[in-house]
Amino acid sequence: MRLRFLLRPGWLALTAVVFTFAVCCFTLLSPWQFSRNTEREQQNSALETSFTAAPVPLPQLLPPGSVPDQRTEWHLVSITGQYLPDKEVIARLRTVQGEGAFEVLTPMRTTDGTIVLIDRGYVRLDSKSGVLPFAPPPAGTVSVTARVRADETDPKNRDAFADASTGGRLQSYVVDSRVVARAGNLDIRPGYFQLDVGQPGVLGALPLPQTDSGPFLSYALQWIAFGAMALLGWLYFTVRELKPGGALDGSATPPARRKSVAEILAEDELAESGHQK
Repeated sequence: MRLRFLLRPGWLALTAVVFTFAVCCFTLLSPWQFSRNTEREQQNSALETSFTAAPVPLPQLLPPGSVPDQRTEWHLVSITGQYLPDKEVIARLRTVQGEGAFEVLTPMRTTDGTIVLIDRGYVRLDSKSGVLPFAPPPAGTVSVTARVRADETDPKNRDAFADASTGGRLQSYVVDSRVVARAGNLDIRPGYFQLDVGQPGVLGALPLPQTDSGPFLSYALQWIAFGAMALLGWLYFTVRELKPGGALDGSATPPARRKSVAEILAEDELAESGHQK
């Protein structure tokens, strides 16, 4: 039977590769891009809502014990309290608008006694990659408007440390209320709060993320197309091999072997010697 070629080792290996690739496209790669597109849409929706929504008191949006999530992140909240500059930590290895920076994280004790972490914005690097001088937060009780942010996570769970790059100030690899809490022996509520332009204590206000949809949807469709093309290509070559004269058809006459240059020259010399006789 002509279908026996489907059982040949080479064809079985090709079939395994093609179908494995197609399954990965349909069940892993494409859904992953679809999920990233959904996350981007949710982030954009929350961000656009925060542009128009009025700030609300922090306990109203995030009651005690709650943690920032996709529903609450980027929303504006109003917070009243006193900065704790002696517990300040600087986040290192940050990038703002394509340039290196530090972010300044200062705890604040609110009027109800809760301690929150305020991201006062960024400071650029000096010529030695250290932190440039920056203004301390204002003393006394202040009221700020800030955006709710979820804590970042350091996979290595490293604590804050000090070195010469920040003038002896404590620094962290991530913006994480848990790291600052351990460094200052404070009970800081989860999440942190990013200051907008013009707020008391703000340094360089961090830019907001872009609200474009990104390339994720097109990438998802591309992976579906790649998987379909792989299956169609396999089907095309399978049908071609079923026809007489296919590459795997043992009864087909093999193509003539091309002569080498040496063989051609030898034949020419033999023909010339025959003519001379």
